[in-house]
Amino acid sequence: MLFAHDTEVALAAAAALVNTAEEGTLETVADLDAFVRTWGWTGSRRHTRAELAEVQALRPRLRDVWHADKDAAVVIVNELLREARALPQLREHDGWDYHLHATSPEQPLAERMAVEAAMAFVDVIRTDELDRLRICGADDCENVLVDLSKNRSKRFCESGCGNRVAAAAYRARRRSGS
Repeated sequence: MLFAHDTEVALAAAAALVNTAEEGTLETVADLDAFVRTWGWTGSRRHTRAELAEVQALRPRLRDVWHADKDAAVVIVNELLREARALPQLREHDGWDYHLHATSPEQPLAERMAVEAAMAFVDVIRTDELDRLRICGADDCENVLVDLSKNRSKRFCESGCGNRVAAAAYRARRRSGS
C-alpha cells in the first residue's frame, strides 16, 4: 500500500467524481445518492438539486489538481481546506479504525467531499507522488486516474479504455499483417 487506506479511497473517490463530468453520470439527485452509497460517504445529506449542483461544481476544481504542477496543486488544496474551515481530527466509525477527518458530519456533502479529496492530495504532495495523478492514455478520453501500482504502469481509466486501445492495436496489426 502506497498511502494509508483512507487516502487511497479518497483519491479513488475524487477521480470517480471528476470522471462523472466526462461520462455524464452524475445528473440527478438519484445519481448522487448512488454515488454516495458506492463510495460510502457518511454524514448529513439534503438530497436536493442544490446539493447536486454543489457537488457538480466541485468536479472541475478537483480536475485542476490532475493538471497542476506541485505549486499550483498546493494552492488548490489550501483553498479547498481553507474554504471548508478544515480542522483535522482522528475519527473511528462504521467499522474503520482511527483515520483522519477534517470536517464534521454536519457540513454540506460537497464540502466534506472537497476536504476528503484535499486531505488525500496533501499526502500525495507531501510524498512527492503527484505524478501518480494522471489523465487516461486513450486519445479520445479525458478521464482522470490514480496510479497506485508499484511499477507506476497504470495508463488507462476504469471506463474500459485499456481494453478498447488494446483491441484497436490488435486490429491494426492484423490489417497490416504484422
